[in-house]
Amino acid sequence: MRQTKYIPSGGLAFSEDEDMEKLRRFSLKGWHVSGFKFMGYTLEKGESLDYIYSIDYRSLTEDEEEEYFAFFSSAGWSHIASEANIHLFRALPGTQPIYTDRDTTVEKYKNLSDSMNKLAIPFVFITALVWIGAMISSGILQSILLGVAVILSIIALPTAWTIITTYSNKWKVEGRKGLVNLVKTIPSLVLVMLAILLLFVGGKDPDPAINLLSYMVAGAVVLPIPIWVIMSLYHKMREKKV
Repeated sequence: MRQTKYIPSGGLAFSEDEDMEKLRRFSLKGWHVSGFKFMGYTLEKGESLDYIYSIDYRSLTEDEEEEYFAFFSSAGWSHIASEANIHLFRALPGTQPIYTDRDTTVEKYKNLSDSMNKLAIPFVFITALVWIGAMISSGILQSILLGVAVILSIIALPTAWTIITTYSNKWKVEGRKGLVNLVKTIPSLVLVMLAILLLFVGGKDPDPAINLLSYMVAGAVVLPIPIWVIMSLYHKMREKKV
């Protein structure tokens, strides 16, 4: 019988609570998370136990790690795994939550957004500059810039949306409803822009950079869903073969 399995994540910025509840349900079935994996988690087979899970976001130096994990351990939270600045803990039901008030919860999302901004904002800015360069250039240089822009965009677009969602989570805790509602309108605005690009620009504009950009936007909107579905089906098929 297979002793490990993979389950996909809904994305911690988008469905952190749902992910933690899903990990608890698997623990009740005897499957306990042992680490992070690309777009998901690795589980190991064991005894059926009831664990609750929680995530903390914090950049740590080597000197800070021992004290940091010891603090959570003293509060009843066992460290399971870390990936970059994301730390996963588990505890028994009834253990005091890691975040007990609004201020600490706001700090949690601030730590996440601050760490992401250091790399994400420059990355998105560079991606935009490369696209502009591709639009105003021609010939071989344009072809090279287009290739680079496509590669950068595959990472930049979902990264930008993750940052926006992280700020939305922070604003929701702070009670800033206006900003939260504004973020909720972004998907609709993106779809409208996508429709304009495809109907009036994409495929008609002689500039290949404009054409490619329109289809890149379309791909950024629809591609993550089939990737998530394919990965989920793949791992389920592997489990059935074992």
